[in-house]
Amino acid sequence: MSKLIAITGKGGVGKTTVSALLIKHLIASGAGPVLAIDADPNSCLDAALGVQVSHTVGRAREEVRETVSAGASVSKQELLHLKIEEGLVEAAGFDLIAMGRPEGPGCYCYANNVLKSVIAEISAQYTSVVLDNEAGLENLSRRIVQKVDLMVLVSDASDAGLRTLGRLYELSREMGMEYGRLALVVNRLRGAEPPERFRALQVSTGADIALALPDDTQLAQFAEQNRSLLTLPEDNAVYRLVGRLV
Repeated sequence: MSKLIAITGKGGVGKTTVSALLIKHLIASGAGPVLAIDADPNSCLDAALGVQVSHTVGRAREEVRETVSAGASVSKQELLHLKIEEGLVEAAGFDLIAMGRPEGPGCYCYANNVLKSVIAEISAQYTSVVLDNEAGLENLSRRIVQKVDLMVLVSDASDAGLRTLGRLYELSREMGMEYGRLALVVNRLRGAEPPERFRALQVSTGADIALALPDDTQLAQFAEQNRSLLTLPEDNAVYRLVGRLV
C-alpha cells in the first residue's frame, strides 16, 4: 500500500522546496517510484524537480468541457480520466501530476472529484505519494485524499507564520483530518535555535517530529538558477535534515 505524505502551510514558506527534497530522499532510499502531486495552482513543483508540466488538471477540465459540448463518443468522466493520465509527467524515480489553474469559467469541484478518483486508481502503482498543497488546507478539506500517513505543516520563523501554523493544526482537527504522524517544520531559520513558540507548538500539537531548517545559500542559488533540487549535493545541511521525515 502506498504511503502518502501531505505538505501544507501558508504561502511562501518553502512547501515546494520541502516536497522536492522529500521526493529526492524517497527515491534515494528506495521508497520509489514516487507519485508527486502538485496541488498548488501556481504549479512550481515541476521546476523544483527539473521537469516541465504541459497539461494540468485545470486545462484537462476545459478541454473535456469543450469536447463534450461539441459531442463526444465517451463519457465526460472517462475523457477527463484519460486527459489527466495523458498529462502525467514521467521521470526517473517519480511521476508528476499538476492541478494548475482553472482555464475557464467554473470551479475546481468536478476536477477535484476526478483527481481524487484518479489518485485512488493510480496511487497503488507507487510506493510513495507526495502531495504539495496550495496554501492552507483547501485540497485536504475537499478530501482529494481521505487519509495521510504523514502530514507536514511548514512555516517560516516569523511569529505570524508560527501563529498560522498553529491555526492550520487547529483547522485540521476541526475538519477531522486523519493522519498517522504529524511533523512541524520551521524553514529558513537564521538563528541558532528555533523560536520558543515553535517548541511550544510541538508540545501543544503532540507532533511526532519538529524540524528546524536553516536558511541556506545553496538552496537560494538553485532557486535563482532554476536548477532541479534533485541534483542538490547530498551533503547539503537542509537536505540531510529533511531526511528525518523519511
